Amino acid sequence: MKLSEKLMVEPGKEIRLDQRDPDGTGHIKSKKAAYVEMEKNLSGLGELQSVLYAENKRSVLIVLQGMDAGGKDGTIKHVMGPLNPQSCKVCSFKAPTDEELSHDFLWRIHQRIPKTGQIVIFNRSHYEDILIARVHHLVDKKVWSKRYRQINDFEKLLTENNTHILKFFLHISKGEQLKRLRERIDEPAKNWKINPKDFEERKYWADYVRVYEDALSRCSTSYAPWFVIPANKKWFRNYAVSQIIAEALDALKMKYPKPDVDISKLRKLT
Repeated sequence: MKLSEKLMVEPGKEIRLDQRDPDGTGHIKSKKAAYVEMEKNLSGLGELQSVLYAENKRSVLIVLQGMDAGGKDGTIKHVMGPLNPQSCKVCSFKAPTDEELSHDFLWRIHQRIPKTGQIVIFNRSHYEDILIARVHHLVDKKVWSKRYRQINDFEKLLTENNTHILKFFLHISKGEQLKRLRERIDEPAKNWKINPKDFEERKYWADYVRVYEDALSRCSTSYAPWFVIPANKKWFRNYAVSQIIAEALDALKMKYPKPDVDISKLRKLT
């Protein structure tokens, strides 16, 4: 069974995060082994990105979600960092502006979806408008309850227009989160990441788990699946995400376009 099949949230099935081990590493038993496999994946991803860009027929949207300190920035750095920035970019979503609040919640998202030939990574995403809205009671149930269907419809629209969607939930334990937050205090190079709000949000851990389980269960579809990535061990997290992306892009069977010129005539001129 492929890693993607093992980690995917099966469409139509409910998921319990306490039944997914955040320390899991599957068949990869060591950091060294993960690095070896990951280097192969990154090499392959570089070539696949080139074909995607040259073919210019489809695009790829990668969604990263997780608890605070879950490793979204680290995943982007180690997995997507080596890709060509000409056709790969990252979009981060913070609290919506007044202008964004004057539109429907997907308005600002639609403006940042990838163009053909492009890969876009969402560091947090449209799912925040369910997660935070529910945990902090920002909108009524009659509002947030509709958003699952609206998100599924939106993602279906994208896939029907040749955007391939991969969604990753970076699954860490509450203890691992505390360890990482403490590192931000103890290590000067990480002080800039300190946000007192992250510590305050820990008291809502159980609430976030519950709403994440709902989002993962209700919005993992055949056309836009969710993958729960064990993320306590950063080296496995990076390997797993790179492996699933490489598998997905390879399955697209992309090809370089044929040249518009007669190559044989050009050879005669050299």
